Amino acid sequence: MLNNKILIVEDEEKLAGLLKDFLEKSNFEISIVYRGDEVENWLLKNPTDLIILDLMLPGKDGIEICKSVRQNSNVPIIMATARVEEIDRLIGLEIGADDYICKPYSPREVVARVKAVLRRSALTKSSLVIDNDSQSEEAEENVLQLFSDKIKVKFNELTSELTKVEFNLLKKMVDHPGSIFSREQLMDSIYDHQHIVNDRTIDSHIKKLRKKLTKIGMDPNPIHSVYGLGYKFD
Repeated sequence: MLNNKILIVEDEEKLAGLLKDFLEKSNFEISIVYRGDEVENWLLKNPTDLIILDLMLPGKDGIEICKSVRQNSNVPIIMATARVEEIDRLIGLEIGADDYICKPYSPREVVARVKAVLRRSALTKSSLVIDNDSQSEEAEENVLQLFSDKIKVKFNELTSELTKVEFNLLKKMVDHPGSIFSREQLMDSIYDHQHIVNDRTIDSHIKKLRKKLTKIGMDPNPIHSVYGLGYKFD
C-alpha cells in the first residue's frame, strides 16, 4: 500500500522539520517547501494527497496560494496560522481550505487532523461517482452519481432530474466535501455576473435540492446548513 504524500509549506525550518518527523512516524511521505511562490510550480511536478499550508509565507501568502490551487485541484488543504485576527475567516473556510489549525500547535494534533481530513476525502471519493458521459447508468449501492450531460442524479436505483442551477450548486459542494460555502460564493459559482439575485435565492435552491435528494433515499441529507456561514456537503 502506497503512503499518502503530504506537502508541508512552512518557512520556519525547525517547525517544518519537527512536523515532518511526526508525520513520517505515522507512515506519511513528506516533502517541504519553504517559500510561497514556489508551491504551485512544485505541485505541477509532484503528486500530492494533502497540503499543510502556513498562512504567512515569503513570496506569496497562504490565502493566495489556496485560492490559486483551488482553481485547478481539489487536493485537501489544512491552513496553519498564528494570526488570531484571521481565525474567523478561516473558520468559514471561505478560501477553499478543508480545515485549519492554530499556532502554536501540537504536532500530534496536526497528525490527527491530517488523518481525519484524508479519511473524509477517501470516504467521499469512495461514495461518489461523477459520470460525464453516462455510458453506464448501472446503479452502485449507496453511491451518489452525478450525470452532467443529463442534469440528473442517481442514488441506488432512484433517479431525480435537477435544474441546471441545482446541478451546478450540488456539484460545487460535492467537489469540495466538508468545505463551507457562503451564499455569496455559491451565487458566484452558479450565476454569471449579469444576474441580479438575492442571496436568499440560494436558500430556495438548497431547499428544493434537499427535497430531491431525500426523495432518492439520501437520509440523512448530505447538505448541511452552518449557522451564520452558509452550506456544506458532508
